[in-house]
Amino acid sequence: MPTSWGCASLSLVSDPRDRDYAELIVEDCLGVQPGWQVLVGGNPQARPLLEEVCGAVARRGAYALLRVSFEGFLAQSLSWVKDAPPELLARPASLVVHELGTVDALLFVSAPDNTRASAAIESERMGALQAAYRPARERMMNHDVRWVACQYPTAALAQEAGLGTGEFAELLYGSVLLDWAAEGERMRAISAHFDAASEVRIVGEGTDLRLSLEGRSMKVDALGANLPGGEFFGAPVEDSAEGVISFADFPAIYHGREITGIRLVFAGGRVTDASANTNEAYLIETLDTDDGARRLGELGIGCNPGITRYMKNTLFDEKMNGTVHLALGNSYTDVGGVNESAIHWDLVKDLRPAGSRLELDGVVVQRDGGWLVS
Repeated sequence: MPTSWGCASLSLVSDPRDRDYAELIVEDCLGVQPGWQVLVGGNPQARPLLEEVCGAVARRGAYALLRVSFEGFLAQSLSWVKDAPPELLARPASLVVHELGTVDALLFVSAPDNTRASAAIESERMGALQAAYRPARERMMNHDVRWVACQYPTAALAQEAGLGTGEFAELLYGSVLLDWAAEGERMRAISAHFDAASEVRIVGEGTDLRLSLEGRSMKVDALGANLPGGEFFGAPVEDSAEGVISFADFPAIYHGREITGIRLVFAGGRVTDASANTNEAYLIETLDTDDGARRLGELGIGCNPGITRYMKNTLFDEKMNGTVHLALGNSYTDVGGVNESAIHWDLVKDLRPAGSRLELDGVVVQRDGGWLVS
């Protein structure tokens, strides 16, 4: 047996907060139990956190099944996705399907070298890959298995955010290592107003959109599937969205493509007209992925006090205080959603500019990004 298979010392510099980060993931988010098999995935630059996670899993008496990949969760290189025959892209690997279907918990730590690496992949190929693995990921979408997606500071993420690497690291740890019991209590009090309402109205620059939450409830993310947490979210009634919404506040990033000036018109719950200032063709292609791609799968409300600026990073941007996000495509069934799609694309709307507001059954509950209820 090659001696290089033994344990090696860390080659990347760790942060003393990584142990707290790892314990938050393993103990509070995943709740790992003795004997569990935990799929631990991530990019090479996340090694300090991955090592801490594996150690925390071990201390809980569980198995850490480490999977390191260059770009994505499914451990497939972009060169494979680029060159694989179409029929292979459309057929999921049975080993990966087995793992996703049988593990007790999953984690993926994104630490990219290049945040736009997937931009070179044709949208049809990426769509085929997503569709192939959608059934295998239903456990995650339905929250039938505990999972976490998070990030580790890299120069690429910092550059995308317009920050120095150290500044980005401070923002990341500052938005993750919070008093989540207090944050959860605060968000639950606000989300209760949404649970009691039938209609949500979003008003802002170029925006007047109504949608229904009738018979559905919001779910609070205060240590859940995403880190950082700091939102509450639900599934709009699939045929309820009516009106127009502009996402011109921030560029949207999807699979490495940047689209600016997105404007969507909804009627009967479907996007009936769509435009963008840049990459409009890609927007339309994505909306045409399948029948469910033009319907909403999620309404989310950003509440994380540690996130106050846009960073071209959906994991953070969707939690930003004073914003809402709408996801096109697949919905979460545990909050009552029934829309099915190969895509789940979160688009963030800034409601902090003057004149913006959120209404519940005609009552203003948020104005210019500030809550009027508690």
